[in-house]
Amino acid sequence: MIILKRIGLALLIILIFSAMVVFTAGNPGEVSIKLLHWEISSPVSLAFTVAFAVGWLFGVICMGLYAFKVSNERRMLRRSLRMSENEVSSLRSLPLSDAD
Repeated sequence: MIILKRIGLALLIILIFSAMVVFTAGNPGEVSIKLLHWEISSPVSLAFTVAFAVGWLFGVICMGLYAFKVSNERRMLRRSLRMSENEVSSLRSLPLSDAD
């Protein structure tokens, strides 16, 4: 199973790289990017690659924060469950009193 994952990852990397080569060959022009007071001229392929990388990094950071939040919530729920189980077991050990 691990070998299939590695093969799939390798195929995905090859596919992305070949798409990047085709895109670079098809768009040889330059683009001018103006941001506030700065102006940067770069090839179209580089601009798209940087935009893709920044978007990917943003997604990874957002997913990491979400995973941290879920992990923290899970830890708190486990603690609450453990406390509830302890309470139930302590209540079961109490003698029953009749309602006379």
